[in-house]
Amino acid sequence: MNELDLTRFPENPREQLRAWDAADEYLLRHLGGDLHGNVVVVGDRWGALVTALAAHRPTQITDSYLTQEATRANLKRNGIGPDQVRLLSTRDTPPDRVDVLLVRVPKSLALLEDQLHRLAPAVREDTVVVGAGMVTEIHTSTLRTFERVLGPTRTSLAERKARLIFCAPDPALPRTASPWPLTYALPDDVGDLSRRTVTNHAGIFCADRLDIGTRFLLRNLPQSRGPERIVDLGCGNGVVGLAMALRNPSAEVLFVDESYQALASAEATFAGNASSAARFVIGDALAGLEPGSADLVVTNPPFHSHRTTTDGTAWRMFTGSRTALRRGGELWVIGNRHLGYHVKLRRVFGNCEVVAGDPKFVVLRSVRR
Repeated sequence: MNELDLTRFPENPREQLRAWDAADEYLLRHLGGDLHGNVVVVGDRWGALVTALAAHRPTQITDSYLTQEATRANLKRNGIGPDQVRLLSTRDTPPDRVDVLLVRVPKSLALLEDQLHRLAPAVREDTVVVGAGMVTEIHTSTLRTFERVLGPTRTSLAERKARLIFCAPDPALPRTASPWPLTYALPDDVGDLSRRTVTNHAGIFCADRLDIGTRFLLRNLPQSRGPERIVDLGCGNGVVGLAMALRNPSAEVLFVDESYQALASAEATFAGNASSAARFVIGDALAGLEPGSADLVVTNPPFHSHRTTTDGTAWRMFTGSRTALRRGGELWVIGNRHLGYHVKLRRVFGNCEVVAGDPKFVVLRSVRR
């Protein structure tokens, strides 16, 4: 893949992380360009696979807005027309026929299960199915998921800590519906949200329960302050934005995430519990929000990008929030204590106050001056 000009999105010169890894290279070496029919690539991290396979006019299916933007950028960098690759999200209707199915194994087993279920009706007995991942990403549960949904599965030998998965579709295997989304009732100790039902599509963090970080944040949210625009940034299933909407029904709540699964979860959660004004926006942090248009931003920044620990997303969320907030507007952040977000917030906003903390988490508040 070194002959291609590939990058992640958005580009970050400080990190200089590659847009592909050994699993991508292993998969492409195995294929050797011998492909036919409708090629579908699921879980391509930064568009490296579909860029390399663009001559076959593949369809990419991804949960990530950033992956789609990276793919567009990488196609352009390599002089490949955008019409060479069909870009679909995990919420779009999948192709009705798949001749070659290539799966970059995701971190979430639930997301893998859901996508295989959605694609199974289009997979035929002669469909070539190959998965790829680093050895740390492929587990017995991964192989069992392929076998349960599609058919008999085996793995390759490891090369450079990467491994391939070979699945032989079994037409006699019952094609059952995906068990996703899941719903559950929130616990009794989260104020206005107590016992309300949350909807989680596959791939959402802690899809079957309320995680302890969000529980702590819900106990320490800002009070109602009248009509305003509130942003639940990196909204996940939307419980934080829902809590703010119930606390302040005159506010407009904007739910933002780069995950299509997350945004669908937030929309379903909100629709089942509130009737106030809300918008749901797919995007990179707050890049598309008008400067000075928000009164309050609340976020729990992720600190991983696939297998890489990074503060790049947090930086974009913090700097984007400062631009999006009006003067006097506030950013509220929850994070693990060891991440040291207070240092970054002081650099971006010039101020940072500790609102609440426990041995594991801290809630921080910065004001746009």
